[in-house]
Amino acid sequence: MPQRWIDILRQRLRSLLRGTAVEQELAREMRFHLDQQVEANLRRGLTPADARSAALRRLGGVAQIQEECRDARRTSYIENFFQDLQYAIRILIKTPVFALTAAATLALGIGANTAIFQLLDAIRLRTLPVPEPHRLAQILIPNLNFGILDGPGNLSYPLYQAIRTNQDAFSDVAAWDSQYRNVRLGRGAETRQVSALLVSGTFAGTFGLSPAAGRLLRPEDDFRGCPAPGVVLSYPFWRSEFGGNPSAIGSRLWVQNLSLEVIGVMPPGFSGPEVGLRLDLALPLCALSTPPSGDASIFDRSDNAWLNVMGRLKPGWSLAQASEHLRAISPALMRATFPSGYSRDSSAHYLDFHLEAISGATGVSQLRQQYDQSLWLLLGLTGLVLLIACANLSNLMLARAGAREREFSVRLALGAGRGRLIRQTMTEGLVLAAAGAALGLGAASVLSRVILHFLESDGSQLNLDLSLDWRIFAFTAAITSITCLLLSLAPALRAARGHAAEAMKASGRGLTADRGRFRFQRLLVVIQVSISVILVAGAFLFVGSFRRLVTLDPGFRAAGLLEASFDLGKQEHDETVLRQLLASVRATPQVDSAATTTNFLIANGMWSLIARTDAATRDARFNWISPGFFETLGTPILAGRDFNVSDSRTSPKVAIVNQIFAQMFLPGPNPIGKTFRSLAEPDYPEAQYEVVGLVRNTRYFEIQSAEPPMAYIPNTQFPQGVAGTQMFIRSRAPLAGVEAAVRRRIDSWRPGTEIDFQVFQQTISDSLIRERLLAALSGFFGVLAALLAGIGLYGVLAYQTLRRHGEIGIRLALGAARGQILQMVLKEAALLVLTGLIIGLAGALTLSQAAASLLFGISPRDPVQLGAAALALAAAAAIGSLLPALHAARLDPMQALRDE
Repeated sequence: MPQRWIDILRQRLRSLLRGTAVEQELAREMRFHLDQQVEANLRRGLTPADARSAALRRLGGVAQIQEECRDARRTSYIENFFQDLQYAIRILIKTPVFALTAAATLALGIGANTAIFQLLDAIRLRTLPVPEPHRLAQILIPNLNFGILDGPGNLSYPLYQAIRTNQDAFSDVAAWDSQYRNVRLGRGAETRQVSALLVSGTFAGTFGLSPAAGRLLRPEDDFRGCPAPGVVLSYPFWRSEFGGNPSAIGSRLWVQNLSLEVIGVMPPGFSGPEVGLRLDLALPLCALSTPPSGDASIFDRSDNAWLNVMGRLKPGWSLAQASEHLRAISPALMRATFPSGYSRDSSAHYLDFHLEAISGATGVSQLRQQYDQSLWLLLGLTGLVLLIACANLSNLMLARAGAREREFSVRLALGAGRGRLIRQTMTEGLVLAAAGAALGLGAASVLSRVILHFLESDGSQLNLDLSLDWRIFAFTAAITSITCLLLSLAPALRAARGHAAEAMKASGRGLTADRGRFRFQRLLVVIQVSISVILVAGAFLFVGSFRRLVTLDPGFRAAGLLEASFDLGKQEHDETVLRQLLASVRATPQVDSAATTTNFLIANGMWSLIARTDAATRDARFNWISPGFFETLGTPILAGRDFNVSDSRTSPKVAIVNQIFAQMFLPGPNPIGKTFRSLAEPDYPEAQYEVVGLVRNTRYFEIQSAEPPMAYIPNTQFPQGVAGTQMFIRSRAPLAGVEAAVRRRIDSWRPGTEIDFQVFQQTISDSLIRERLLAALSGFFGVLAALLAGIGLYGVLAYQTLRRHGEIGIRLALGAARGQILQMVLKEAALLVLTGLIIGLAGALTLSQAAASLLFGISPRDPVQLGAAALALAAAAAIGSLLPALHAARLDPMQALRDE
C-alpha cells in the first residue's frame, strides 16, 4: 500500500479514536491563525475590536472552517452515526413500553426465522467435518426401483466392488451400511443398545479421517468372514465410557455376544456421514458375515441395495466429469453384476440403469429427504410473520413520527438537513432491529432445539450440530438489515417531509386532520391483513390435513396392539420352534390374540413381487402371515375364509387378497376361487395361488399413502422357509404389563431370547411427526398473524381517531348521532379489512399449491378452509376495530374542541 494512503488511514483512525485531542489541536490552530491576523491588523493601526472583527471576516468564520476541516477528515459520517445512535437509545429509553414491545415482537420474528434456518443449515448446508469435503461425491443409481431397497441412493455390495475396481475418477471409494444398527453392548444384566455403523475398510481413507487415538479401520480389516473384527469408538463414546483414556485402545468390548478389540477412536466432531444420527461404534462390513450369526448372502446379491457409496475425486476431476465417467462405464458394470433368477422383463430393466455422482460434501441424510420441503415452507411462513411484525411496528413508528412532527420541524428550522433526519429515524429502526436480532438469536437457540425434540421419536434420537456458524450469522444480519429498512423507511421519509414553518405554527392539531397523511398507514394495514390471510389459511390447511390423518380409518384397530420382534439365532426358520413361540405368546394370560407377519405395518418395508393375471401384470405387495392375523389387527374378512392348519408347505398355495388387489387383478363380483401367478425372483420361484379370502383395504407403508394391492400368503408357504419371529400382539390390558408378561413367559420357555417391543400406536404417531410439526407451527403462526393484524388495525384506528378528535367533535356538535360516528369508523375499518382479505385470498390460492404435496385428504384450494381462514381473520379484525370505534362514539364534543 502506498505511504500516502497509509498516512491518510492513520489520520482518520486518529480522528476517530482520539477525537477530543484532534479537536483541541484544531481549536489551537484556529486560534493561532486568528491571533496572527489580529496582530497584522493591529500593526495597520486598527483598534483591538476592529482588528478582531476584520480578522474574523478575512478568515470567513471560525466555525465554518472547523466544519470544513472535519469534513476533510471524512469521519463526520461515522461521528454523526454515533451521535444518532446515542440519541436513538435515549429516545427509546424514554418510551420503554414501546421499545420493549417492539424488541420482543422482532425477537419473535427474527428468532423464528433464524431457528428454521439453523435447522436447514444443520441438515442441508453444513459440510461434513472432514478434509476437503467438496471433493466427496456420492455414487448412486437415480430412481432405482429394483430388488430389495433399504433406501434411495443405495447400491449392492457386488456393484460397489465393481465400481472400486473399474473406475478412474476417484482416489478411493468407500461404502457403509445405510442403516445405523442398534447392537447389544455388554453381557447379561448389563446389556444395552448402542448405535453402530458398518463401514468398508476404505472408509477412513476416502473421508480423510485421522484417529484421535489408536488407528482406524484399514482395507485389510475388512474381508469376508473376518473372525474377530476390530471396533472403532466414536469420540463422544470414548469420552463418556472410557473418560478419554488412551488405555481404551487394546481393550475388548462385548458386541452382539462377540468379544471385539478396540483398535481406535474417531476424530472429534465426526459422527458419521449420515446427518442427524448418533454414532457410537464403527465396525467393518465383514462383521455381518462373522460366525456364529453372520450371513454372507447379503454380500453376493446384486439385487439387494443396502450400501451408501461415496468416492473422493482425484485432483483435476470435477463432479460433472466423474458423473459422465460413471455413466460411460455403467453398461459394463450392470452386465458384470447381473442378478440371476429374475424374469426377462425384470432383467432388462436392471440393465437399463446407470450410475451418477452427486455432491457428497454435506453427507447423506434421511432427515433431508423427509423434512427439506417442510423446513423451506416453514422458513417462508416465518418470513411472512416477520413481514407482519415489521408492518405493525412501522405503523407504530409512523404514529410516533406524527407525534414528533414539531420536533422535526424545529430541527429543520435550526438548520438540520433532511438527510440527517432520515438517518436519525433509520438509526432508531436499526437499534430496534439490532435489539430484536440479539434477543432473536437467543430465542432461536431455544426454538431450534424444541423443534429438534419435536422431530425425535422414542426410537430415534437425533444428533444435529446446532452451533452457530457464519451462515447463521450472515442470515440473521441480512434479515436484520431488511427489518431495519422495512421498519424505518416510511417513518424516515415522513420525518423528512416536514417544513421549518411548521415550528412557528400553533401546537394544536387543528380542527381536522389531513386524511392523506394516513394513506400509507392504511396501506400497511391492508398488507398486514393480506399476509395474515395467507398464514391463517395455511394454518387451517395443515391443521385440517393433520386432523384427517389422525381420524382416518386405516383398516385396522391400532389401540391395544404391540409389535414384537424375537431373536432366536440359528432357529429362526425352525418350524417347530416358531410354532412353539407363537403358542407361548398366545398362552400368556394378558394376551387376547397374536399372529406372525414377515412385515410390520407402517414405517416398514414390504416385499414386492410381480403378480400376473389375464387382467393385469404389475407389482403387488406380499406378506406371509399366520392364521389369526386379521383378527389380531381388527381387519374384517369380507368374503371367504382365514388361513388354517391345513394350509401347509405341501398343500396347494392359497392367498387372501385385499379389495384393491381384487379390483386390479381379479375384476368381477367375487374373487374367491380365482387364481393369479407371481413371477420369479431370487429365492421366490414362480408360483400360482388360489384366492380363498377377501379382506378390507389397509394402509401399510405409510398412513399418508394410498392402500397398495396386497396378497397375504400363509407363513407356512414362505419360499425361504417358515417365518414367524415378527409378531402382532393384541390385549385389552395395559401394554406395559403385557410386555413384561410376554418377556417372563418367553424367558421361562427359552431363556436368553432377545425381544424388542414397540407400541403400535406410537409407531403410527412417529410416522406423523412431519405433519404434526407443520400443523403445530403453522397453527401458532396463524394465531400470531391474526393477533398482530388485529393489533395493527387497532393501532391505526386508535391513532387516526386521536388525530381526528377535532373533526369528530364538530360532527357531534353539529348533530351527528353517536351511532353514525361508530358506523363511520367501522366502515373505514371494514373497507381496509375487505381489501386485505381479497388480496390475501388471491395470494393464498396462488401460494397454497406449493404445499399441495404436504397435505392429506384436502385440496390446497379448499373453499371451506379458505373461507374459514377469512372469517377467523375478519373476526380478529372486528375485535381490533371495535374498541377505537366505541371510543370515537363516546367522545365528548366540548372536550374535543377545548383540546384543540
